[in-house]
Amino acid sequence: MPGVVANVGTIIVGTIIGLLFGKVIPERFRQIAFWAMGLCTFGIAVVMIIGGYNDLKPVTSFVLLIPVISLVLGAIIGEALRIEQRLANLAAWLESRLPAQAEVEGVEDGDNASPDRSRTFVEGFMSASVLFCVGAMAILGSIQAGLGDSSILYLKALMDGIAAIPLACALGIGVGFSALPILILEGGVALLSMSLGSFFTPPILASIDLVGGMMMLAIGFDLTGIKKLRVANMLPAILIAIALGWWLG
Repeated sequence: MPGVVANVGTIIVGTIIGLLFGKVIPERFRQIAFWAMGLCTFGIAVVMIIGGYNDLKPVTSFVLLIPVISLVLGAIIGEALRIEQRLANLAAWLESRLPAQAEVEGVEDGDNASPDRSRTFVEGFMSASVLFCVGAMAILGSIQAGLGDSSILYLKALMDGIAAIPLACALGIGVGFSALPILILEGGVALLSMSLGSFFTPPILASIDLVGGMMMLAIGFDLTGIKKLRVANMLPAILIAIALGWWLG
């Protein structure tokens, strides 16, 4: 699965570049980079939504019910499972496994461990994990990679690597650790795709596009500072979208 490896590698490299040059990049450049990323996310989301809608329209007249059912039920399930809180706990655990970083930060801040820095690590891990994992490109790319074509993941790898630079500048090393859920998600989906083969029919892929695009809009709201939503708790919506697409197919 070379596409998965490439995606993980570009995130790590982008994080390293961001950490090395973060102190010399003025805050106003970081802010404008986030806004630009937010606008790009909006654009990608719109394309995904339109594409998914157009592909599903010939299949069913209840196209708009798919994102409504998927997102509402998915959000309720995710909230009940406290997915975002569990991601935060995982990020905090990873942060605690970095003694060298904690010692340096303790000397700088006059504390053994700075709560603000810890929160920054958690925010970086969560923000990057949701940004890189959520979206049809991650799922579709992994499915295609499992079927022998990694071209979508190569494109995503380039985008994620570029996005990791300003994220790491602002949010630190936690961004690099988002490569772990990327490896688990994309690697798992690719392996599943290799096993299932023809299960992923056009209605399933279109449903992923439609629901994933709407979730990408939520990420765009967060990146541009309009509104922070608990997008991680909506992740089960993708599974529900797959189930609905399978039912339609």
